[in-house]
Amino acid sequence: MKHILRLALLALVLVPVASCDTDELHNRNINPQALQTVPMEFLFSAAELSSASGGAAGDNRYIDWRTNIGFCAYAIQQLANATLAGISPGDKYFDNVESYNAPWELIYGDQLKNLAEVLRQTSPGGFDENKDVLRNAARILRVFNFHRLTDYYGNVPYFNALQATSKVFAPTYDSQDAIYKDMLNELDQAGASLRALQPTTNRDDQAFINADLFYNGDITKWKKFAYSLMLRLAMRISNVDATTAGTYVQKAVAGGVFTSNADNLWVAMAEGPSQWTNQNGISRAFLSSDGGQPGTLSKTLIDELKGPIKNSVADDDPRLMIFSEGFGTHTNPLEQRGLPNGLDQTMVDAMEGKKGVNIAATFSQLNSKLIQVDDPYLLMSYSEVALLLADAGVRGIGGVSAANAETNYNAGVRAAMQMYTPFDPSFAVSDATVDAYLAARPFPADKDGRLEAIGTQLWLSKFMNWWDAWADWRRTGYPVLTPVNFPGNVTGGTIPRKLRIPNTEIATNQANYSEGATTPDTPVGRVWWDVAK
Repeated sequence: MKHILRLALLALVLVPVASCDTDELHNRNINPQALQTVPMEFLFSAAELSSASGGAAGDNRYIDWRTNIGFCAYAIQQLANATLAGISPGDKYFDNVESYNAPWELIYGDQLKNLAEVLRQTSPGGFDENKDVLRNAARILRVFNFHRLTDYYGNVPYFNALQATSKVFAPTYDSQDAIYKDMLNELDQAGASLRALQPTTNRDDQAFINADLFYNGDITKWKKFAYSLMLRLAMRISNVDATTAGTYVQKAVAGGVFTSNADNLWVAMAEGPSQWTNQNGISRAFLSSDGGQPGTLSKTLIDELKGPIKNSVADDDPRLMIFSEGFGTHTNPLEQRGLPNGLDQTMVDAMEGKKGVNIAATFSQLNSKLIQVDDPYLLMSYSEVALLLADAGVRGIGGVSAANAETNYNAGVRAAMQMYTPFDPSFAVSDATVDAYLAARPFPADKDGRLEAIGTQLWLSKFMNWWDAWADWRRTGYPVLTPVNFPGNVTGGTIPRKLRIPNTEIATNQANYSEGATTPDTPVGRVWWDVAK
């Protein structure tokens, strides 16, 4: 009898519980203020912003401060640093763990991680598999970020990287050759697959427009970006795989590359709401109250910007007083002087013949109008495209006409000089000024002279985009830079040519690193395409 009573009581208890197992009860455990799924558009926007601001939310100056400026701008001899302020291993060829680690940590850990999820969920079987435009734009942006990563380090995990959801925790390394071929194929497929948007009938298309920080959903410009990036990648491997380079140069030109400064890829920045997310990472790195990078221009740069006619500004590069703010009261172009790379304070004092030389009051300083925290961030320009077409024509790559090399060169120089007005309207440069410059420095008649002129102009056009100026210099060998040999440097007086892979990666992925990383994994090692003298 007791058992019967127990069962009856248990039944009385269970009945109301069963009857309360409703959606309403389940929903009580759901926070109505929280997202239950993350919109893929949000992750895509985050990847765009991080690609432009130099780091993840939390420190948007991370890569710019440590690597773009601290390593590349000095190694490429556009900035110089004789003080102990900031991070500047590229000036004297020292090791710096932060400069080595920053791109690896942030590109894998932020940009590519977000894009991997976008691609996973917009591919067949994902919960957003119908968002084909978002998927193809993400493929293009993924190439942009992997291209940066492999140009920094050489061989890196690529094909099975970012596959932790598939339990791949120690990815193998892939050769840069294989990575480049796949990136070029990805651009080919994604660029061709981008379709016209239909925002009035397709909510996903409207969502992409709202999320796109690059081009606000302008598919024509996205296609141009894809093919312009294809042109860059194809020319980057032109010294080691001319056949593949030629194939993709042809595809890029046929697909349609940038044709004017109106196509330049600018990403808008703002003072708020968060300084860590919305502000320009390059600008913040130079703030004395923030990153504290000195903004002293290199003698190599200033000397190149000054015209061949001494004591005259008639043939000076108009970018001289765009890049330079002067120093002290010296704002006349003729008075500009750059600081030689590879000096410390004692060496500067000896050079100037006095003690305690004030560097900022003695040498040309970076123009403050270029480094406002709400200044836009330039990722790629028409000037680069025109100069690469000139390069391809001179080298006979991809069917680009050699007869048009001078026209493309002049167009690239003009575009480079006239592209700075988004920073400040006072940076406008007239056609007449560019014409005077080109007349004073005409395009050479011989092949070697033409390649040097193109390489030098690519170097100048990448001011502030120093990571890519470093890559261009490694490919072309121009301009010819004189290395420094500061006591205790780690390269033996050789300009660095790659970044070391971080020790944390080596420790956690030792076997794959040992088997597949580019060797020597030192600053004097060379990535696959770097064969220039």
